[in-house]
Amino acid sequence: MTEQKKVNELKGLTNEEAIKLQEMFGKNQLVAEKKECFFHKILEVLEEPMFLLLLVAAIIYFILGEPKDGAIMLVFVIGIISIDVIQEWKTDKTLKSLKNLSAPQVNVIRNGVENIINSEDLVPGDLMIINEGVKIPADGTVVKLNDLCVDESSLTGEALEVWKVLEDTQEGENQDYWKKNYCYAGTLVTQGSGIILVDKIGSETEYGKIGVNIVGAPNEQTPLQKQTGKLVKICAGIAAVLFALVSGITYLNLSDHIFKDRIIESILSGITLAMAMIPEEFPVILTVFLSMGAWRLAKKKSLVRKLPSVETLGAISVLCVDKTGTITMNKMTVTETLAFAKKDLEEINNKNKLEYSQSTKTNNDSKNNIDNNNGLQILKSLEKSKDNKRLLEIMGMACETEAYDPMEKAMVNHCKENNICKDHLFGGELISEYSFTNESKMMGHVWRREEGIVIASKGSPEKILEISDLTSGEREFVEKSIYEMSSRGLRVIAVGEMKVDNEENVPSTLEECKLQFLGLIGLEDPARDSIKEDIKACIKAGVRVVMITGDNGITASAIAKKVGIPHGDHIITGDDLNKMSDEELREKVKDVSIFSRVVPEHKMRIVKAFKENGEIVAMTGDGVNDAPALKYADIGIAMGKRGSEVSREAADLILLDDNFSTIVHTVEDGRRIYDNIRKAVGYVFVIHIPIAFASLLAPFLGIGASSLLLLPVHVVLLELVIDPTCSIILERQLAEKDIMNRKPRNPKESILTAKTLTKSLIQGLVLFAASFGTYYLYLKNNPDSASVARTMGLAIIMISNVLLVQVNSSNTEYAYKTFKNMIKDKVMWAANTATIAGLLVIVYTPLSKFLYLSPLSIKQLLTVIGTSIVAVMWYEIVKLVKNIQTQK
Repeated sequence: MTEQKKVNELKGLTNEEAIKLQEMFGKNQLVAEKKECFFHKILEVLEEPMFLLLLVAAIIYFILGEPKDGAIMLVFVIGIISIDVIQEWKTDKTLKSLKNLSAPQVNVIRNGVENIINSEDLVPGDLMIINEGVKIPADGTVVKLNDLCVDESSLTGEALEVWKVLEDTQEGENQDYWKKNYCYAGTLVTQGSGIILVDKIGSETEYGKIGVNIVGAPNEQTPLQKQTGKLVKICAGIAAVLFALVSGITYLNLSDHIFKDRIIESILSGITLAMAMIPEEFPVILTVFLSMGAWRLAKKKSLVRKLPSVETLGAISVLCVDKTGTITMNKMTVTETLAFAKKDLEEINNKNKLEYSQSTKTNNDSKNNIDNNNGLQILKSLEKSKDNKRLLEIMGMACETEAYDPMEKAMVNHCKENNICKDHLFGGELISEYSFTNESKMMGHVWRREEGIVIASKGSPEKILEISDLTSGEREFVEKSIYEMSSRGLRVIAVGEMKVDNEENVPSTLEECKLQFLGLIGLEDPARDSIKEDIKACIKAGVRVVMITGDNGITASAIAKKVGIPHGDHIITGDDLNKMSDEELREKVKDVSIFSRVVPEHKMRIVKAFKENGEIVAMTGDGVNDAPALKYADIGIAMGKRGSEVSREAADLILLDDNFSTIVHTVEDGRRIYDNIRKAVGYVFVIHIPIAFASLLAPFLGIGASSLLLLPVHVVLLELVIDPTCSIILERQLAEKDIMNRKPRNPKESILTAKTLTKSLIQGLVLFAASFGTYYLYLKNNPDSASVARTMGLAIIMISNVLLVQVNSSNTEYAYKTFKNMIKDKVMWAANTATIAGLLVIVYTPLSKFLYLSPLSIKQLLTVIGTSIVAVMWYEIVKLVKNIQTQK
């Protein structure tokens, strides 16, 4: 049986044929899921300089006959790697959650009967049934249709819907790339129904090809990644030089030791210093902060696809948003109805004529004032007119009985709210209908009811007025009413009716009718409830909101004024954009915040113009053709509910609720994350200074390797304390109170500013003086008690670490306030408790011997605690002085 015969008989494929075809062509998926090897992730972690040093140190211990120390080092290495890998696994799991948000299904004909299957199970040769509201999941040829109209704007960028045909008559050079007898994946059926013979699936579709190209685009490192990478390399270079220097000095100082011991102690001293110098926590900080940030944002309905983009969120200076669905509710509502009875229109005409004759002025301005004054007086009473019910009835009768169009849904709901139920509207006999077409821009239904045969019609005011029984004066007044409603951002629909004596006299087309004009319906997509406050918050935070819409400029401007977008009167249209050079556009975007009647290709130019002006741009989008602009923007934000798969793939962030408020919260969280990363980097420098300086100073003071304050195993032990502190506790810190009152940060500014570095150096040196000073004084007085001296110095660093987090959590608030804000945070309590408990375990259990430590007396412990408090809490006095100066 030929394929054509199967199509004609509409039996479709058999289940056996479908299985074979799926084995041949695979699943109908746009982009195959990339699977990264688990061991590859481990290797990425091991590439960091710090972990390489740890492995080298462990190997050296084993080679030199110290298996116990080598084993301890390896346990620490495995523990740190596990933290990184598990955190990254959690992030991958979060990102995959989007795939489970929905499981699109489609109707197909298989084995001669209609079945519902998952769209990913479609295969070439399937007969796919589509109707209003369906997003087409594969490419294919139209084999049967009924008034089939498809919105292809997400793919082609053309705003006009396409009416499908069985045969495309275009030939040769006149043939368009996009066929009218062919349907494409990712496009939306807006009217009618059809049966499609599936031709291409997955990445072979036109929709899929774009997705593959965009997903395959190279990803560049963010400024933060580049800064931290450079910083780690510099520190690693310094560590290598100091490793050689300290190893050499130690070797010379140990002239009385045998050669083997000299080599062992000098190498271990050098490794200790090198490990102390390399801030290997930076990669951990970035991984954990960005991963946890992504996880927190996901809980707030923002799914982060690309982790590095999290820190860029805090630098956004321009936010380009679509009007529909982002600023507005994406839910049409009837907000105004104006019923025009003949007597009302006649009254307006008579009043105008009278006042024209009585007026001493004859200029047009005078006449316009008369028209407007009298018109407004009548308009105030129109909505309360008894004819308003008839207007609503005819409006409802002109809608489809099962409304799909958002405006029709709004009209039927408005009738219901005014006690006109669907049974009343559609209770008669539907004789025939006049379908809506792109050319006619109006539609009508012919009903047989108790009062006779009624033609109910609605559509574009311009088209309805053309077939209505209005005088020129009446029409002029209606047109002014239309303009007045449109200027307030309303979508205006006109309604008319015609009564017919018998079925034979029903006109064959709507254009042949002579309607009685009943009135106007004003609909709008209302602004979201919180949008004004959200935009106000953006402006306060120095983030400029720019509206980019395919709607007309009048509507866009009206919405902009309602929601508080500045410069709402300054509008650039798509036609204006076509006439502008890139240089002109760069100048215009400096004070224009409304772009109307734009097609998707214009968005790329707008984003580019802002970026060339030095702005950090976030861009929202939902269509396939939005994908390049999303990719080009610093932050691409795709809509999770109404967005296309390709726009999601191109985006850095996906809004699961399509809500503007979510964007604002995301910017705030981005700033919080970056702030906390800076605090963590500053903390890392503070805590590394006493470790590094202790290792560097010991050889110059003639301290033997066995009596060092910190052996390699202790440095690794401190890393297990430092990593959770900087990557877990500091990550959880709340946002500073003024975080959304600041201007966006300068993306070129280094994460480690001179101010931050100076503060870290001073804090670190004070902590070094406290820990090393206590250790050195005790060692000098008790040369044979190196383990006790070492324990006191190590304990001061560990206790100071707990206090340091509270002090450095805020640059303005005092430590007790930070503690109060986080007092219910179980993770903070767990981390701090674990640190103190760990200190007690390694000091007061047999484990102390393995770690070359000794138990402390009560007096020694109190000395350690007191010294730790002084070493850290002095900075609270600095805050007090700063706050007093600020208040003045």
